[in-house]
Amino acid sequence: MSQAMVSSQLLSLIVSLFAGTAVIVLRLRASNKPTSAKKIIIPPIGMATGFLMFVVPAMRIPWTWGIAAFLVGAICFSYPLIRTSKFEMNGGEIYLKRSNMFIIVIIALLILRLILHDVVEQHVSISQSASIFFILAFGMLLPWRAAMLMQFQKLTRGNEADSASIKLK
Repeated sequence: MSQAMVSSQLLSLIVSLFAGTAVIVLRLRASNKPTSAKKIIIPPIGMATGFLMFVVPAMRIPWTWGIAAFLVGAICFSYPLIRTSKFEMNGGEIYLKRSNMFIIVIIALLILRLILHDVVEQHVSISQSASIFFILAFGMLLPWRAAMLMQFQKLTRGNEADSASIKLK
């Protein structure tokens, strides 16, 4: 294996570990502050700008690969995140409830991603591998955040109904 390839794989590993750690730290911090619909919606919108990478020809992959990556992210990877993301009302505000299982799920998904990344990189270019895993991550993030938004809105509507019934009494 060439020195450049080893350096590339090492850099990929370091970036993945940093990203996983950042997700855990941000999630733990988020549980200390009230959330809003805006805070739930912004990450997928921000991440969607990454699709601009496909302007570069080396980053392009067949549509079937992209659809498969999105579906794997949406079906396999988002489910544990959805199950471990719960909101709670506290003092009239909605907070993301801290879950120790979330940290375990993130670490497990990170390890699985690293293993899959090595397997995929044996068959496609590094650029194509990056594209596949970006789409997989987006496929994981979008349903997770959509589920969070629905749960948030349900709590918000329930809180408004409770407030209205208190005022009527």
